[in-house]
Amino acid sequence: MKKIILSALLLSFSVAGFSQALPSFQLGIKGGANLSKLSTENTFSSDNRAGYYAGLWARIGAAGIHLQPELYISGKNTTLKTSSGDKADVKFTSVDVPVLVGTKIGAAGVGLRLNTGPVVSFIVDDKQTVKTAVGNVFNGNFKGQSFAWQFGAGLDVGKLGLDLRYEAGLSKIGKDGYDDTKLGLFTFGLAYRLF
Repeated sequence: MKKIILSALLLSFSVAGFSQALPSFQLGIKGGANLSKLSTENTFSSDNRAGYYAGLWARIGAAGIHLQPELYISGKNTTLKTSSGDKADVKFTSVDVPVLVGTKIGAAGVGLRLNTGPVVSFIVDDKQTVKTAVGNVFNGNFKGQSFAWQFGAGLDVGKLGLDLRYEAGLSKIGKDGYDDTKLGLFTFGLAYRLF
């Protein structure tokens, strides 16, 4: 009996390890909430406020490593406070493009993912519409956009996934009136794998 159980366990681990070595492609939708905070150079302080994001993700991987490009629209909100106590609400929309590298640990449809990678944000305003921003993504026009770096973890159960990430601004957002600010962002999202 012990030999049968041991053989079954070894076979399960072999299948799980082999399945992660095969190339795979997945595509899905995702959406969730974000908490934005703008950092400035000693002029303002900032409070976290909730926003949203929704879009598409893809995952291409083999041998336990995956590349995960995403494209989503994100609404970001925060409150800036000046040193004199004045407040200003800051709300803006962006088209965000993370390109993450990660790994997944698990088997039988359940797994823990760890991801990290750069994010390019295309601010949507009177100078750049959503259509123009998406066009700039596919044309590779990154000039004048803001850059950040994401770190995160996720849990997959079947076709559903939960994601928790932190995004640290690397460049200033360049939005009119807030040119000296960088964005810090926490995101929590729910993903659904279409195939």
